[in-house]
Amino acid sequence: MSQVIEVTEQDFDVTVLKSDVPVLVDFWSASCGPCRLIVPVLEELAAENDGDVKIVKVNVMDNMNTAARYGVDMLPTLMIFNGGSVVERMVGVVAKSRLQDALDELE
Repeated sequence: MSQVIEVTEQDFDVTVLKSDVPVLVDFWSASCGPCRLIVPVLEELAAENDGDVKIVKVNVMDNMNTAARYGVDMLPTLMIFNGGSVVERMVGVVAKSRLQDALDELE
């Protein structure tokens, strides 16, 4: 079972903005090739950081309002939220080490 949580517009605020731990959000689409490439990296990060951080996915085709709210115009877009605010934004396929470093900076 995946530790990466699928989030919708209905539960984004509660799951992401009101989280008591940092949240890495992957804005993705099923038609995006690079989005599929990053899935194993996100799964590994979720397993390795279990309890210290949440990793969630937002399908931009199903959640266009949330994508627009955060100015997502390229995929994949990865954002790290801490305390309800975006503290890091990355676009494209990002190395696992770069993502882990960004998460470690929040501890």
